[in-house]
Amino acid sequence: MHVRAVAVTTTALLGVALTAPLSHARADAAGGDGPTVVAHRGASGYAPENTLAAVDRAAELGIRWVENDVQRTRDGELVVLHDESLARTTDVEEVFPDRSPWKVKDFTFAEIARLDAGSWFGSEYAGARVPTLEQYVDRVEHNHQKLLLELKSPGLYPGIERQTLKVLANEGWLDRRHVAGRLVVQSFDADSIRTVHDLKPAVKTGFLGTPAVSELPAYAEFADQINPSYGSLSMSYVSAVHAFTGPHGRPLEVLTWTVNDADTARRVAGYDVDGIITNKPDVVRDAVD
Repeated sequence: MHVRAVAVTTTALLGVALTAPLSHARADAAGGDGPTVVAHRGASGYAPENTLAAVDRAAELGIRWVENDVQRTRDGELVVLHDESLARTTDVEEVFPDRSPWKVKDFTFAEIARLDAGSWFGSEYAGARVPTLEQYVDRVEHNHQKLLLELKSPGLYPGIERQTLKVLANEGWLDRRHVAGRLVVQSFDADSIRTVHDLKPAVKTGFLGTPAVSELPAYAEFADQINPSYGSLSMSYVSAVHAFTGPHGRPLEVLTWTVNDADTARRVAGYDVDGIITNKPDVVRDAVD
């Protein structure tokens, strides 16, 4: 089976790029035996997404897992931002009015560092900046949290897998303690996740999407998780995923996204998912505890 074709087909069916991590430590949901709760782009329902403020807000809520998105600037710096364009979550249109369509890859980090990444969310966050990957993982470490890291649009950034692993190694995130239970790398791009697995087999990985059950054996060669949107989920699909063993000898896990209300959280928890990714982690935690 050609995994690249599978990845393209799955992404096309989903149509939207979002997120998901690790489980087996379901008590990470904050005190209960339910699914692990993951703060999507930090606690992005309460602070500007993918900023250090969102990481801190998740910590204040007692949430141990945070998710982020990684892209690369024109001069090779890895930054934490979801959209390929800077326009939605910064003031780039005001600062650089003649640089449409304001793609991350077309700006240097020095230029991006000038941008306000918080005012769009609320005046109290004015002056928040787009963090580098180093800054982000250092804050996660400071808060004693765990990280679900998404490689965003890796096809735009050749070699980003190796570069990301190098940054993680430099920041102390590839030691046994982190790799064993504090880090997952995921992507919608199956080839990218396979590359991460080949470069650093100890690192847990996740594929974002809903592959057909017949395709799961191929994914189980390099992915520890299958992370679908909640709208594509069913109890039978979760059971089917759990029946396969991943590259680290454990059943494949399922983390689903992006669930922001209590009723949906309880419903997908009833499917026996391993984790729930959410902008409102306190709401989901309280629902599934």
